[in-house]
Amino acid sequence: MYTRQEASRIKQAFWTTYGQYMRPIPSASGEKVNWVNYKTGVKHLFFRMHADMKKAYISIELNNQNLSLQQSHWDQLLQLKPLLESELQEQWEWHPMINDEYGKIISQVRKEFKPVSIFNKDDWPGLISFFKPRMIALDTFWSVARYSFEAW
Repeated sequence: MYTRQEASRIKQAFWTTYGQYMRPIPSASGEKVNWVNYKTGVKHLFFRMHADMKKAYISIELNNQNLSLQQSHWDQLLQLKPLLESELQEQWEWHPMINDEYGKIISQVRKEFKPVSIFNKDDWPGLISFFKPRMIALDTFWSVARYSFEAW
């Protein structure tokens, strides 16, 4: 088992490696983008990547204390589902209201990859291969879809 500091160091090393690998890739609009900490520009709407000892996932996450606004965003995202799936070339899991690891109610669209461990360097190429095309596809989707959310 890893100490908290060792686990943090390994995770940081992976995300740094991933960021360096993705750095030369421009966004769909041709701009430089921080792929590890992708900014959607819409409050309470995030693209998340997660990896732990058992699995990895990439997601679109909505979290707003005002659940009616969260539901409105969710409805908007549902309308864009055909565009999203067209860009991703795969289906993802859609969870309209679930509890995150902190008990907060979120809405989430996600794709999981398992078994895989961020703590196993031999799994890093697979993790990068999992995250890379999906983040690029999310960015391409978002270059069109963001305008549907600008009023929020």
